[in-house]
Amino acid sequence: MSRIQTTFAALATQGRKALIPFITAGDPHPDLSLPLMRALVAGGADIIELGVPFSDPMADGPTIQRASERALAHGMSLRRVLGLVSEFRRENATTPVVLMGYANPVESYGVEAFARDAREAGVDGVLVVDYPPEECASFAATMKAADIDPIFLLAPTSTEQRYAEVAQIGSGYIYYVSLKGVTGSGSLDLDEVAQRIPLIRQQVGMPVGVGFGIRDAATAARIAAVADAVVIGSRLIEEIENGDAESATERVTTFLAGVRTVMDGEAP
Repeated sequence: MSRIQTTFAALATQGRKALIPFITAGDPHPDLSLPLMRALVAGGADIIELGVPFSDPMADGPTIQRASERALAHGMSLRRVLGLVSEFRRENATTPVVLMGYANPVESYGVEAFARDAREAGVDGVLVVDYPPEECASFAATMKAADIDPIFLLAPTSTEQRYAEVAQIGSGYIYYVSLKGVTGSGSLDLDEVAQRIPLIRQQVGMPVGVGFGIRDAATAARIAAVADAVVIGSRLIEEIENGDAESATERVTTFLAGVRTVMDGEAP
């Protein structure tokens, strides 16, 4: 059983839902990435999504685009991201780490080499935004052979055929994009999410996490009532960029701990 599967199984026995924060590796500076990962764990993260910075993102809104630009300006690369995960693994052997990014860095690195090095670093899952399931069965198989979960997106516009395609080659969990648009944009239709999640869960047979547009603890708790996981990204990046770098870890821990408390049904 993978770290991701173990995490969801443990949470299910506790009657709790996964909190999955996203940060961009190398933002605001590579030296702060490991302390920020520690801060996420301290704040109650169950799984960490680590963004691989890329110059031409298609699904990320302005906030995460800025984070990628800052990281790239400091020389952050896929190889350095894997090095960061290796450092994290020296002190944390239990919290799953999922890399989230785009195909170009993976293709440039080489899929086989990436699978080998990601496994060695301690990566648990990979979500490549522009790898549609119908075109990457080989990639998914290579990841699974390396004991890495290939994770896929579903959206409000996804068809039942897409559900079936994802169910066939994906593993770990499903990332449900809760709105039409880029990260950090729009407003959630919570009723639509509540209707979609049971159908997706039934057809794909995996936990379903919901992301895009979740900006506060109250919304996270409402999503957690119907989904298996809550993903928060842009709001965390704002915590990092809207203040001095020295206190970024403290701000991230405080914000995430507040979300965790409300998700678990405790008084804030």
